[in-house]
Amino acid sequence: MRMPLLFPTLLALGLGACATGPAPIRGEFSAQSPDQAREQGSANASVRWGGSLIAVEPDPTRTCFVVLSRPLSAGGKPIIKRETTDGRFIACRGGFYDPALFAEGRDVTFTGRVEGFEERQIGAFSYRYPKLAADVVYLWPEPANVPDPRYAFPYRSPAFAPWWGYRPFW
Repeated sequence: MRMPLLFPTLLALGLGACATGPAPIRGEFSAQSPDQAREQGSANASVRWGGSLIAVEPDPTRTCFVVLSRPLSAGGKPIIKRETTDGRFIACRGGFYDPALFAEGRDVTFTGRVEGFEERQIGAFSYRYPKLAADVVYLWPEPANVPDPRYAFPYRSPAFAPWWGYRPFW
C-alpha cells in the first residue's frame, strides 16, 4: 500500500534537490545587477553576483577578483551566454586565494554587500566598477571532460563488435 507513494515522494525530493544551489550561496538577496548598482550608485545592498573571472589580485591582507558578470541560475551558477553580461564588478575578501586555482575564465559566485565603487581603465575607456565586500567566494567545479558516447566502449572494440564493422548496427 505504501509502495505507490514511494516513487512520487522520491521524485519530488530529487527534483527539489536540483532546484537549490550550494549551501554557502543560498539566501535572500537583492535582485540588483552590477550594471544597475553602477548606474544607480546604490551601496550597502546585500547581493549574490557571479560570472567569469577576468583577474585575481592578491595583496598581503586580502584578495580582489575582477569579474565579468553573468546572469545566475536559480541555484546561483553563472549562465554562460557569450552575448549576455551584467557588466563587471570587483569582489574583495580577506585572505589569500591562489590565482592558479582561481584562473581566468573560471565560474565563480560571490555573496556580500556593495561597499562602494572604483574607477578603472578598460583600454582607453574609464569604467566604474561596483565593489563588493564578499562574505562567500564560491568557485564552481570545472566541467568534466566527457567523451562522446558514440565512440565509447564497446563500439570501437573488435572483441565485442566484429560483426558490424566496428560501428553500431543501427
